[in-house]
Amino acid sequence: MINLSNLKPAKGAVRNRKRVGRGPGSGYGVNAGRGNNGQKARSGYQHSRGFEGGQMPLVRRLPKRGFTNIFKKDFNIVNLVDLDKCGLSEVKIQDYFDHNLARKRRAGIKVLANGKLSRKMTIQAHQFSQAALDKIKKAGGKAVVFQGEAN
Repeated sequence: MINLSNLKPAKGAVRNRKRVGRGPGSGYGVNAGRGNNGQKARSGYQHSRGFEGGQMPLVRRLPKRGFTNIFKKDFNIVNLVDLDKCGLSEVKIQDYFDHNLARKRRAGIKVLANGKLSRKMTIQAHQFSQAALDKIKKAGGKAVVFQGEAN
């Protein structure tokens, strides 16, 4: 019968802790499993990212080029063929995320003209390519430019 007085962990589940620096008989004497001397063998050693032992780090040796435009607008790219497959007659901004057509919620949505529409659709997006606008109109649909902030 099992009760609190005879509970114990499964066989092999509990092991003795490694006692380092307790003499040669333990197998972890002398250098306590830290190899030989050096900075890493001391207590309190901390490795900072990119540190190469005092040598000029690679990131500082390489030349820097270009710049990052902090005002760049980011867009999820959606093709007409994907919109045609989703089977909706009216596509709102939330529908892109619901049907896994867009992933980045903070970015806008731009519709490109890859593929063709087989039916009339009303499509809402932040931007459209000119070719996409032509294909949507040709199919009898409507393209609505969403003025709100990209989520």
